[in-house]
Amino acid sequence: MGALDDLRVLDLTQVLAGPYCTMLLADMGADVVKVERPGGDLIRSNPPFVSDGDEEAYGGYFQSVNRGKRSLELDLGTDEDREAFLSLVERADVVVENFKAGTMEKFDCGYETLREHNPDLIYSSIRGFGDPRTGETHRQGQPSFDLIAQALGGVMEITGQSDGPPTKVGPGVGDLFTAVLNAVGILAAVHHRERTGEGQYVDTAMYDSMVSLCERTVYQYSCDGESPTRQGNSHPTLFPYDSFEAADGHVVIAAFADGHWETLCEAMERPDLAADYPDAGSRIANRESLRREIADWTATIDSETLLDLLEGRVPAAPVQNTADIFDDPHIHDREMLTDVDQPGADEQITIAGSPIKMTETMPSPGGRAPLLDEHRAELLDEAGVGTGTNRVESDD
Repeated sequence: MGALDDLRVLDLTQVLAGPYCTMLLADMGADVVKVERPGGDLIRSNPPFVSDGDEEAYGGYFQSVNRGKRSLELDLGTDEDREAFLSLVERADVVVENFKAGTMEKFDCGYETLREHNPDLIYSSIRGFGDPRTGETHRQGQPSFDLIAQALGGVMEITGQSDGPPTKVGPGVGDLFTAVLNAVGILAAVHHRERTGEGQYVDTAMYDSMVSLCERTVYQYSCDGESPTRQGNSHPTLFPYDSFEAADGHVVIAAFADGHWETLCEAMERPDLAADYPDAGSRIANRESLRREIADWTATIDSETLLDLLEGRVPAAPVQNTADIFDDPHIHDREMLTDVDQPGADEQITIAGSPIKMTETMPSPGGRAPLLDEHRAELLDEAGVGTGTNRVESDD
């Protein structure tokens, strides 16, 4: 039994932000129906593949964020499929889409229309710049991807080395953080509906989400009027809080608290540093020279020895690659790697597990991602409509 196993979600999203949002709901037990346009989600054919992309139904990208969902291919531009969709809406709790503003209205399937068919419906959108219903701006209707959101929202300006160019964060945080916030909004709307019986519109914009993610830069600018910029792996108000090169790799050390600083100086056999810089203010004021002292020490020690000296006393860790993560017993103990079937391949593929842990209703990826239109018959039967397959494909 999942925490959300009584929740039916119609998922019209594609690529990453929307599918990740509904994946979180599916992992917690929601019945997520992936309503795909003719030809399916754009990302189905995207690599990598386990062995042979010509044989496999989809790549790892699609598999990772669409696990545990059911698939139905519909062309909302045809009367038959639009009526089938509206029948599904009548039995749904949530509809999620991530098209440009106005797209669903072209099919006469916007929020107001769907609410006529299901007054309790929670309708959620993820867009680059939000929806006019929650705040109209001149940017709405413009296309947006993770890179655009990171650039506009300030993420790139504060990421990278101080002498280097603005840099995109590795993971697609413009998509993923927006997706997580949208899932929170959906669950809040579900809770509100349970108390009041009212459905509502939930809207999360990628640009807005990146400003929220960079909350630190907002209050910094408000306080001193200067725009924060890149400073590598260090922190603007904490020290030491940085990465350092060891003899065989890189480690990170976060010893900004007075007690942690004293312990670090003890491990370095430098009690003079602890005595000369006893508080955060003095350490911040002399951060460059102190960073050199720490870097000179770490460079002479292999990372395992260094971490043994600090383990349990000072927050520190190695900088791991993905192979290291696969080998880490913690990851396996926490079930953060999940093997699922890969249609068309003779072996399984490993995807990331759910980071949300619950004692009574433990979230879990619910099996592989669906084949395109795999659940057509059962879904249309549940909706009380026929299982015809004649559809006119859209050019959209």
